[in-house]
This record gives sequence, structure tokens and C-alpha cells, in this order.
Amino acid sequence: MSKHKAGGAKASQHVNPKGKRLGLKVSHLQKVESGAILIRQRGTAFKAGRGVGTGRDHTLFALKEGVVKFGQKFGRNHLTIS
Repeated sequence: MSKHKAGGAKASQHVNPKGKRLGLKVSHLQKVESGAILIRQRGTAFKAGRGVGTGRDHTLFALKEGVVKFGQKFGRNHLTIS
């Protein structure tokens, strides 16, 4: 029978991971430059419209400079730059 509890395993439990800083990075009618990150997201909650590119982790970014506009198309949220 053991005289001591397993003390080492308890210290590594319940560690909160760092947040991934997801979400909107710009607002409606805000001016952006080319290459600016607009939204970091998991999955495609927002779809890319004109002037917006999609990264491999579903991040939306500006392909050209202009004004950001949020809207809906076929019931889905869209993001365009005009």
C-alpha cells in the first residue's frame, strides 16, 4: 500500500488554454487596406464576397483597399469590400 498520494498528476489538470482571439476585427463601413484581416472564425459563419479572400483556416481578409460592408445573401452572412 502506498504511503503517498500521486501528487504529480494533479498539477497538470484543469489548465485553461489560451484564447484564439477569434471574431470580427473590423466593423461595418470601416476603411481597410489590402491584406487586412477582417474576421477570424472557425467554419464559415461569414462568406467572402467581392474583394474578400478566404484563408485555409476560414479567416477572411481584404484583397483590395476599400470600405467593408456586411450583408446577407440567400440567408447567409456575407462580407464585401467596395
